[in-house]
Amino acid sequence: MPTKKRTSPSNRRSAAPAKADQACCTGPIKRSASTPATSNVGPGAHAAGVDDELKAANLKHLKRIEGQVRGIRTMIDQDRYCADIIQQCAAVQESLRSVARNLLKNHLRHCAAQALQGSNAARQTMTTELIALVERIAR
Repeated sequence: MPTKKRTSPSNRRSAAPAKADQACCTGPIKRSASTPATSNVGPGAHAAGVDDELKAANLKHLKRIEGQVRGIRTMIDQDRYCADIIQQCAAVQESLRSVARNLLKNHLRHCAAQALQGSNAARQTMTTELIALVERIAR
């Protein structure tokens, strides 16, 4: 009987919806705001445009977040005061919310704007997607 490969928590995929795998607005294709997208809306789509300044700001935030998370791990390992650890967790969560807001802005300016000018099906798909994104961020 074949054995299953064990995966560590760090390389397991999250239970996020399939849209988390799409490249929209952060995709591997580097584009400027003036570069048109070559694919449609939804899973597997690529960004209609990526604001270079926003991307740089997000990458900077994410590096800082990585450092904060390593710091939290160290604090836990050193049995630091719980309230201090919780405060750092809250700071990381706010930083992640900031990245999410920036991504949503970019998505609205480029991906959504293009889809909303497209076919009825593209508009409907994008409208549904935007509602879900706003609900997720507003939690």
